[in-house]
Amino acid sequence: MQRPPAGLLHLRQRLRSTSLALLVSLSAGGCSFLLPESKESVNAAWSNFDDAMAAYDRIQPGVTVVADLGSLGFDPRRTVNTTVLTYVDLIQHFLPNPSLSLDDLDPAVRRCVQARDACRGYRMQAGETHKERHGNAFLDVFNFRRRGSETGWEFSALLLAQDDLITYKLWNGRPNFDGTFDRRNPLGPLQSLDEVLPSVVR
Repeated sequence: MQRPPAGLLHLRQRLRSTSLALLVSLSAGGCSFLLPESKESVNAAWSNFDDAMAAYDRIQPGVTVVADLGSLGFDPRRTVNTTVLTYVDLIQHFLPNPSLSLDDLDPAVRRCVQARDACRGYRMQAGETHKERHGNAFLDVFNFRRRGSETGWEFSALLLAQDDLITYKLWNGRPNFDGTFDRRNPLGPLQSLDEVLPSVVR
């Protein structure tokens, strides 16, 4: 067998040395700057929860019409993450089990549902999530220990329109959330294999 050129052997040796040095550096120093982070935005009309809530507060049931929603950031035709609901969808949403009836609903919701095709619902979601992993990069990459944090805000609004007039509104969300996680896997990269084998071997 022909031996590789001396220059190629030297290059391979340097690559091995560099890889070994990088591995040692990761395991010793942590190098948390190498860990991934991401930022996700849903509906860029508002930059924070307070802006979304202020726009929502300007919607007046019985006064605001669907055409007015665009200036508030709630345009159902252009706003991302908007779901248009029919009266059938609204019945399933407000009456999730047989123990409830139309009489249990808010009068505005009941009138809208009874209007059938003249009734529409608009569910809109907004928010921002920042995810970041931190700690020792070597332990993270090889799945021995993964630590991270998740911060951001969420806002969701449900609007009911009857004949293009907003007749009902409801909101929910989280103005500010800040959570962390710390997951340890003694088997490291073998941990996922250990979780898969029981379902494969019977």
